[in-house]
Amino acid sequence: METRGLEPVPDSERTGRVRALFPTWVAANMTVLLLTIGAGFVVLDGLALWQVLVVSAVAPLVSFGLVAWISAAGRDGGAPGMALSRAVFGQRGNLAPGALIWVARWGWETVNAVTGAYALLAVAAVLFGVRGTTTLTVATLLAFVAGSFLLSGLGARALRLCCTWSAYLFGAFSVLVLAHLAETTAWTSVLDRPSGPVSLMVAGVGTLAAGGMSWAPTGPDFTRYLPRTASGRAMGAATVGGAGLVIVPMVLMGAVMGVGTPGLALTRDPVAFIGELLPRWLAVPYLVIAVLGMVMINAMSMYSAGFTAQTLGFTVPRAWAVGVNAAISLFLGALLMLVASSFLGSFISFLQVLAVTFAAWIGVFGVDRLRGRVYDPVALMDTTPSGAYWYTGGFAGTAVAAWAAGLVAGLLFTGVEWFTGPFATTWPGRNGLGWTVTILVSGGMYALLPRARPADRAAPLHF
Repeated sequence: METRGLEPVPDSERTGRVRALFPTWVAANMTVLLLTIGAGFVVLDGLALWQVLVVSAVAPLVSFGLVAWISAAGRDGGAPGMALSRAVFGQRGNLAPGALIWVARWGWETVNAVTGAYALLAVAAVLFGVRGTTTLTVATLLAFVAGSFLLSGLGARALRLCCTWSAYLFGAFSVLVLAHLAETTAWTSVLDRPSGPVSLMVAGVGTLAAGGMSWAPTGPDFTRYLPRTASGRAMGAATVGGAGLVIVPMVLMGAVMGVGTPGLALTRDPVAFIGELLPRWLAVPYLVIAVLGMVMINAMSMYSAGFTAQTLGFTVPRAWAVGVNAAISLFLGALLMLVASSFLGSFISFLQVLAVTFAAWIGVFGVDRLRGRVYDPVALMDTTPSGAYWYTGGFAGTAVAAWAAGLVAGLLFTGVEWFTGPFATTWPGRNGLGWTVTILVSGGMYALLPRARPADRAAPLHF
């Protein structure tokens, strides 16, 4: 079990390898929701297969290119992402973006847990013909959250091991699904589809990239055990390559399936839907692997959320901080599944509004990296007014101001079920590109403003 929390990893313990990032980011994208997205590109947006290929290839380059850039901070500073964020925003200034990112993260973990629980129910129905009951619903939710908590609580080494084996299994069965599709698909109807508007291709890239971009604050959590000499290019190739290896074929598979079965683009339960499309011998193992993939995604998110909770002042060991998220996911998941299932749409809309907080943080943190930030490991952990990252009253004013401006700008272009910004009907707003506006505003403003200067200290220590 990993016992280290926020404290930076000493150089003597940095024994990680860059190649481990590849299966990590494969596992982070093992979700059947990519099939639904691919079907949506064909059914709802009217894109041709070659256009879906372009969209699915460009999106991970954009989103996981950002993840790789932010991830390099973990190698340089040896600490989790939201701990390194203290150097940018100040010890107190970091609390606002940290709190919103934390709420957004446990919120999406709840949605993923609910989806995973329904997936387990679908697998049980296929295997044993059982019908869902209240007891079984609670049991599947508890099993999903418990599995996520166990992996995230064990820490980095357990996650790396499970990511590697999950990547192998998911890849093997995805090849079988691709082979089945190649044999059974009416390729003439797939390949003869007319091309859609280029504007919808751009929107598709934005939609697909938005999901990957949300992993950016998490990136340093998985690179802090790498030696300082680790190649940035190799890190980028492993990150983008791992994500692309899953995203491209999964989205294409969804597009091909969507031509023959348009309902895939609209279903709220893609696991059960896919189970009906595939032969039983292939559907059962593939759905089981898909559920395991959802567990891995939740475990990785909980792992990072534990660090975020610690930066917010939860003075408990890392595993207990992870437990806070697990308890929240279990409570809200049960509420959504048993009491207020009709509230799920509004809850997701709430989280979509919070998603702009990721983009606002990325804009500021990314530009701060461009400005040559060097992290002081002692100052990162010193939350007193005498610490170098206390700045003025605990706030790095320009960073906080740029983050807030980006956040407001993103909300202006956001439109969801119960909230509509004044520019939500413009082209960026309609096509889900408000996050790009957020990054441009927060990053651009921070680039123009002077960076807060840390209090005088000795040179940063490397230990």
